[in-house]
Parts: sequence; structure tokens; C-alpha cells
Amino acid sequence: MRRLTRKKALSLVKELDAFPKVSESYVETTASGGTVSLFAFTAMALLAILEFFVYRDTWMKYEYEVDKDFSSKLRINIDITVAMRCQQVGADILDLAETMITSNELQYEPVVFDLSPQQRLWQMALLHVQSRLREEHALQEILYKTLMKGAPTALPPREDVATEPPNACRIHGYVYVNKVAGNFHITVGKPIHHPQGHAHIAAFVSHEMYNFSHRIDHLSFGEMIPGVINPLDGTEKITSSNSQMFQYFITVVPTKLHTYKISADTHQFSVTERIFFQERVINHAAGSHGVSGIFVKYDTSSLMVTVKEQHMPLWQFLVRLCGIIGGIFSTTGMLHGLVGFFFDIICCRFRLGIYREREVQNEMNNVNHHQTPLLVTRLLRNELF
Repeated sequence: MRRLTRKKALSLVKELDAFPKVSESYVETTASGGTVSLFAFTAMALLAILEFFVYRDTWMKYEYEVDKDFSSKLRINIDITVAMRCQQVGADILDLAETMITSNELQYEPVVFDLSPQQRLWQMALLHVQSRLREEHALQEILYKTLMKGAPTALPPREDVATEPPNACRIHGYVYVNKVAGNFHITVGKPIHHPQGHAHIAAFVSHEMYNFSHRIDHLSFGEMIPGVINPLDGTEKITSSNSQMFQYFITVVPTKLHTYKISADTHQFSVTERIFFQERVINHAAGSHGVSGIFVKYDTSSLMVTVKEQHMPLWQFLVRLCGIIGGIFSTTGMLHGLVGFFFDIICCRFRLGIYREREVQNEMNNVNHHQTPLLVTRLLRNELF
């Protein structure tokens, strides 16, 4: 009984076979079919390789939502070099409520303002990347995908020993502020805090020593991510006026970055830069009021961006691969059959025309062959009678 049930099951499975096999003795191979098969297999291999590269590639997906985190602190990473001595300048931050944020984490380091040849090459390369980023925003995705753990993008150290004494001050470090609009500024004199606000002790610095030519080696918000190039990195402004004001207006957008190499909570920002040279020289007599210095005014956005690196799933890759192989196999088979059909029709027409000419000639020959004996017999009869 078991054998009978097994045989019935096997026969039922055989009847459901959607891929019946044909004996090789009934299969006819042709040169045209082999040529088409060769082209089909080559196309399958090339498209399969390209599809594998697509499968290995990743892309960035952007999601937008309302930022509900208002209680956390915002970190500002600063590395700015000013063409004045460290004893003559001071940096501080005021938020929207005129609250002075302590800047004890900032360090003042005496340096030489002019860059060495290696540092100048680095800055030129960075500015070139910045210009390409403004034109082609898709490059930012490449930077996101190539992030590597290590030192952040920063000015390389000087390869030689400076022969001239330090004539500038490098202000670098980080500060935690509230997630509200604020103003980070560098001006003459050290900042002091008092109940009515804040002030800078600038009385001991001569006006002729004012020089706010500066270079922004790094300015970012949030967690520092190695490899990310921020909009103001590498910016250098030179002025010959002693009463010069530089203003940068920044909109900070909270950003969560999740890639296969790193996950971080950072902030992107866009810059609206207003630089005043001769037009914005501080001159109270002419009605141009203000304070000489560098002012970075920032504001936080209410939207949050989540950037995720995505990858094609394996099942989708297999489905696309099967579609490529099956589609090429079926298409080339249909084209081969269609071309062969038309070729057979054309050849049959020519063959039919040849056969008809031969048949007509044979009939004429037969007629001529049969008519000659009749004429001879008729002539003999006439002679006899």
C-alpha cells in the first residue's frame, strides 16, 4: 500500500511538472541559435555584474520631523585665528535672553597668522571642495558615506618652525549653549560679566592695533564628526581697516546621522554671510555705528533632519537578477524566432519563383518534344496519299 501511494504521489508530481524535458534526439541546434545564445549570455553576465555593483552601493534617505528636544544643550565647536594678540581680544556668547554663556573651555593660543606652504595647499584644496559642494549638493552624501573614525577635518600642524614671533591668536575649543538664538562674537578686550549685561575691557588696547582679519579653520554645531566639511571651514578674510565688522548669519538645523560607519547627533547649518569692508567701516561721525569685531549670529530651526544610509535588500537584488536573466532569455528567444520566421518567408518566396521558372521550362520542353513526332507523321501521310 505504501508503494502504491508513493507511486501515485510521484505520478501526481510528474503531472504538475512545468519544466518538461525534451530528449536530445529531438533537439536541433543551429549556428544562428548558438550566436544569439552567445550574445544573450554575454549580456546576462554584464548586466548581472552591474546589478551587483548597484546592490553594493548605498544611498542616503532624508526624513523631516519637528524637533521636540528643547531642553538639551547645543555644542559649538570653534577654531578661529584672529590677526591680533591674545591679550587684546576676547570671545563670548550671548543668547536670546541676553544671558552670557561662560567660555572657559575656549583656549587662546599665540600663533603666526600666515600659513606655511603645506597649510596653504590644504586650505586651497578645502576651498575647492567647498565651491564644488555649493554647486553639487550630492557630494555631501559622498562625504556622509566616507566618514571614518579619527581626527576631525582640521588645519594640519605647521611643518616648519616659524621664524617670526606670534602675531595672531588662535581661539579654539567648544562651548555648550541653550538651543535658542544667540550671538558668538570676538572683539577687542577680555569679556566681563555684570548684572546689567556684559562688556569688554578695550580701554587698554590702542585703536591702531585693531585688526580683525581672521581665518575660520573649523566651526560646527553639535557632536564633531570626522570627515564632515562645514560651510565656513577654510574661510579667510583679510582687511586693511582698523574698524572692520564681519557678520555671519547662521541657521542651525538639528541632524541625526545614521550610517554603517557612524551614528551621531549633530547639526547642519546654512550661512548668509554679510561682510562689510569699506561700506561697513565703523565711523560714528558718519553715522555708521557698531563695534569692530567678528560676529556669528545663529538661530536654531524647529525642524529636525534624520539622515539614514540605506542598502538594497538581498531579496530585491535576487528578484532583479532573475528578471534580468529571464527577460534577456525570453526576449532573445522571441527575436531569434521572429527573425527566423521572416527569413524563412523571404527565402521561400525566392525558392518558389525559381521552381516556377524551372517548371515552365520543363513544360515547354515537353511540349516541343511531343509536337515534333506529330508533324513528321502528318508529312508522311500527305506524301503517301
